Amino acid sequence: MKLGRIVEELKLKVITGSLDVEIKRGCCGDLLSEIMRSCEKDSIWVTIQSHVNIVAVAVVVGIRAIVLCNGHEYSEDTLKKADEEGITLLASDLTPFEVSGRIYMMLKES
Repeated sequence: MKLGRIVEELKLKVITGSLDVEIKRGCCGDLLSEIMRSCEKDSIWVTIQSHVNIVAVAVVVGIRAIVLCNGHEYSEDTLKKADEEGITLLASDLTPFEVSGRIYMMLKES
């Protein structure tokens, strides 16, 4: 499923990056080592972490987009690194539970 469809359905705020990427699965979590262990390539990651290390994890795993929840904001370092690495950053005022559930249903139905 194209990331743009997820963004449109969930009314996510686009911070940086392309919406023309394919999302095949998702993951949710805030512990970086757990995301590295359990998340897969071409995923969308739902989290409340906003520091620059999330971009490094996304690059290593092959995560295409990160959704920052609960109205949190990304640091300037994170924005810059995401631009450099081609990682799409999104934001939502919704909780990680709500965002994850909606993405799960969309991916399941596609």
